[in-house]
Amino acid sequence: MVHGLHVQVAGQGGPVVILEAGIAASSVSWSLVQNRVAAFTTVLSYDRAGFGWSDSQPSAGTALDAAESLAAMLSESGLPGPYVLAGHSFGGLIARLFQQRYPERTAGLVLVDPVVRAEWRDAPEEKRRMLRRGVALSRRGALLARMGVVGFALRLLTGGSQRVPKLLARVSAGNGAGVTDRLVGEVRKMPREVWPAIAQHWSQSRSFLAMADNLEQLPLSVTQLDESQSLGDLPVTILSAARPNPEHVRDAALSTRGEHIVVPESGHWIQLDAPDAVVAAIGRVVAEARTL
Repeated sequence: MVHGLHVQVAGQGGPVVILEAGIAASSVSWSLVQNRVAAFTTVLSYDRAGFGWSDSQPSAGTALDAAESLAAMLSESGLPGPYVLAGHSFGGLIARLFQQRYPERTAGLVLVDPVVRAEWRDAPEEKRRMLRRGVALSRRGALLARMGVVGFALRLLTGGSQRVPKLLARVSAGNGAGVTDRLVGEVRKMPREVWPAIAQHWSQSRSFLAMADNLEQLPLSVTQLDESQSLGDLPVTILSAARPNPEHVRDAALSTRGEHIVVPESGHWIQLDAPDAVVAAIGRVVAEARTL
């Protein structure tokens, strides 16, 4: 534990790569990437407060809060900067905010299908209603976890069963089946040996409460980035899932060393669907950072 956060470090050399997970994910989401990055540099993954093996806190806070917590954790870790930050989805926003707040500590960015800020900055009512539903489902998930329903359902689902946990979730909490279904869809893309850890993490209500807090703060979080600020000559690679995203293209162009790549036939979790593309992008940014 560093700064109350669970940390995993592998490899040697620099610059150190920091893996930042998505909005409801933990270090386990980088299972297909971390060891391969460790073959050419030091790499750190960690769990934000409330997720994985990390301690919970009263409020998971905004993306800027997470960036400042990351900075404090890195200071305590003793790992030297500047760092290459690789962030998935919401983690990409955290990486950008870290870079703006601590430019001298940032050697490069790899943004893996980062959250599209414009979608939430001035979100129409339909989007806001979807977000409120996500918050409500997360809080319902916390109740199901306290009742033991989520843990039981995840154990059965990851073991191959389908009907029993779905029926149990529906009986327990109406739309509760959707909570476990979405989790298991991603769990099954990860190495089988990490499935028990994920099931254990999501059997705890704190994970759902942290997710609810992050979702609730998302409209504020996307406004915390200074959209006018250039990335100069910072090595930056942005990966989009399946097709180009205009915001991703514009963000990559903020750096003279910016690169935008579309990963075809990949879903949002590119590090699970196409880990080769993510490892290659990190490798290129690390190589560029070493020349600066």
